[in-house]
Amino acid sequence: MARFEYAALDVRGRRRQGVVDAADPDSARARLQARRLLPTRLEPASASRPAARGRSLLDRFSARDATLFTRQLATLVTAAPLEEALRTIGSQAEKPAVRRVVMATHAQVLEGFRLSDAMARQGKAFPPLYRAMVAAGESSGALPDVLERLADLLEREQQVRGKLVTALVYPAALAMTAVCVVIALMRFVVPRVVDQFDSMGRELPALTRAIITISDLMTQWGLPALVLLALGLVAFRGLLARDAFRLRFDALVLRTPLLGRLVRDVHAARMARTLSIMVDSGLPIMEGLAITARTVHNRVLRGATDDMVASIREGGSLSAAMKRAGVFPPTLLYMASSGENSGRLAPMLARAADYLEREFNTFTTAAMSLLEPVIIVLLGGVVAVIVLAILLPILQFNSLAL
Repeated sequence: MARFEYAALDVRGRRRQGVVDAADPDSARARLQARRLLPTRLEPASASRPAARGRSLLDRFSARDATLFTRQLATLVTAAPLEEALRTIGSQAEKPAVRRVVMATHAQVLEGFRLSDAMARQGKAFPPLYRAMVAAGESSGALPDVLERLADLLEREQQVRGKLVTALVYPAALAMTAVCVVIALMRFVVPRVVDQFDSMGRELPALTRAIITISDLMTQWGLPALVLLALGLVAFRGLLARDAFRLRFDALVLRTPLLGRLVRDVHAARMARTLSIMVDSGLPIMEGLAITARTVHNRVLRGATDDMVASIREGGSLSAAMKRAGVFPPTLLYMASSGENSGRLAPMLARAADYLEREFNTFTTAAMSLLEPVIIVLLGGVVAVIVLAILLPILQFNSLAL
């Protein structure tokens, strides 16, 4: 069987496109006509195009695009057939990469594939966790509800990322300004002042000599230091590709007082939210955990999630598996245990996710509000030391002249 890409018109005159499997072009036209489609273009599908689609989507199908697509699909499937909803979204998509993938998914659905299977044929466009939730919605007959929850999940994750980026923009700009000011003072101001001091032939204060030494080091070794720093970053990225080093590094991140807590809470909130949707959609917990584990970047947390899957497979409960993992906050353990005992696991996991997300927002807001004055104080202190190092010799020479 060969694959043919086609463009056709339906009985209402609307343009459709996709891929059809047939033995030859005549058979492909016959299959299209059986679907009441009039082909306007029919050509063999290139073997390189599916991979190109996957790469294009991977590069350009952002989290915002995925959120928008999911919200649109969740809204349209409540009032129109699935294939009609996909065609509408694809025809209105502004980005070519999004339009190609949505229309390719639409074509697969027209050929009889389930939505989750059609998404799986689009390369890396739709992650495994996304497809698993869609499959659970199709199996339970509650696809619109699952898509609504999935859109809510993606919007929450996007809001968290947006808040974090917004909170970091000003401190990052302030820090870059501080570094540029200090470098300018050390590279251009201090050497000119030193030339004036050298012509006087007097001994300089210790602070001034120290600043002059640092200025000379920055002038002579600044560029080599930047090259070494770049090489060090490249070497560090290479080491992170090794499993043993990455595991030790991720463990060190979790042991860091503030950063470790932040990473654990974000992971716990995301896992609780995902499991809540999956349990509510009828998907087994083990399958949800196994899929979630593949999306965790921290190797220690990923290993803990895999251990939870093995523990539940042996007959243990979710709360007991979380407690044995030892990386989840007590709030999540308590809420999971209460949900299992009361038979309301999904709502309790959702409440735990809400609480952890509020804690994350409160923590990041407080941390960012403290970071700005800290940077200002540090910048003021460094500039004050440099200015003092310049003024001390001048004051000393004036006192000797009197």
